[in-house]
This record gives sequence, structure tokens and C-alpha cells, in this order.
Amino acid sequence: MAARSVHIIPSILSADFANLEAAVRAAEEAGADAVQVDVMDGHFVPNITVGLPVVAALRRVTRLPLDVHLMIEAPDRYVDAFVEAGANVLTVHVEACCHLHRTVQHIRELGALAGVALNPATPAIMLQDILHDVDVVVVMTVNPGFGGQAFIESVVPKIERVRHMLDRAGRSDVPIEVDGGISKRTAPRVVAAGASWLVAGSAVYGHPAGVREAVRELREAIGQETGKGDR
Repeated sequence: MAARSVHIIPSILSADFANLEAAVRAAEEAGADAVQVDVMDGHFVPNITVGLPVVAALRRVTRLPLDVHLMIEAPDRYVDAFVEAGANVLTVHVEACCHLHRTVQHIRELGALAGVALNPATPAIMLQDILHDVDVVVVMTVNPGFGGQAFIESVVPKIERVRHMLDRAGRSDVPIEVDGGISKRTAPRVVAAGASWLVAGSAVYGHPAGVREAVRELREAIGQETGKGDR
């Protein structure tokens, strides 16, 4: 099997919310492949973050793809608005969607890539009947809601199971995105398990040497020191 190009995706959840433009420009200058925007509603997850106005504002100041992760109840109500605001990738949770196929198909009809996410305790088998419709599968390696959490080691075998399911279904083209606790220590392990999109928040925006060095260290850790993945 050919090696997959690995994408580094900084999450602005760990950035300075008083200066998000500078945060996304720093990610762009560091050679990141996209920027993730975590949208939380205080119901599906125990935190409230940002919404449509922030996505629209970021769309105006960066050329990077915006990977918008909806950690909200009934996300289908907001799909049109987030794509219109500038989301290139729109991810919803298995656990939050009553009619997952309909939601995923609608995202794709609007021209965005459709991602489906699994919480750490949600088994991989929940993806079985959506494999042929997704563009991205997101495996959470922390319980969603807050940045800076510790990586849940027991989720690594689930990444392997999801990769096997996708490949067996003829969907080797679908990347697995891993979100939570990604660092230079954990990145090589999730890539070895089959992930190819790595979301990193505190490891990037909390790095003492800055965003550029953080992205460089992540690429070095996975054996991809230079160049960007082809999206």
C-alpha cells in the first residue's frame, strides 16, 4: 500500500482568541495544510466556543482550507450556514445525528467535504453503513470539549480498525483524521495506525518556540520534514 501524505492541521481552540487572524497566518506561514475550527454548543460537549461569524472572519484572512468540526446537537440545522461561511471540510458526530446519511449527503451536495467523527467510547462499527458516503473519518483521541487533554492510548487500535474497514470497503482514498492529544510523541503512533490528518492544538499554539517550530517538529516526528501534503 502506498504511503499516505500526512496533513498537519492546527486547531485554533488552543490559540489566542484575541488575535485569531495572527494565529491562522502563523499556521499558514508554518506550512500547515489546513486550520481546524472547533464549534461547541455547551450541550453536546461541556464547553462553548465559536460559531458562524468566526468561520466567516477566518475565511477572509487565510487561503488555508477551514476544517470545521461541529461538536453540537442537531448539526444538520447549521450545515448550509457553515458551508456558506467558508467551511471546506464540515465534520459532524455519529452521536449527534439522527439521520446521518442525509446530513452527510447534504454537506457533499453543498460542495464541502463531509467528515464523520467518533467519540473515544463509540465503537468503529458505527461507521459501517456510512463508509461509502464519507470524505473524512475523524477519530477522537480525547473526549471532545476542551483542548490540552491527555491522549487516550486505548483509542489507537480503533484507528487501525477504522483504516481496515475503509480499505476493505474500497475507500482507501478516505483519510482518517485524529483529533486530541497530538504531539511529537503521539503523532508517529497514530500515523502508523493509519491516520493521515493530524489535528494539533496545544502542541502547536502552546509550543515555546512558536508555531513554525511546532509544525516542523511534528513533520520531523513522522518522517515528513519538508513539503506539504496534497489535499
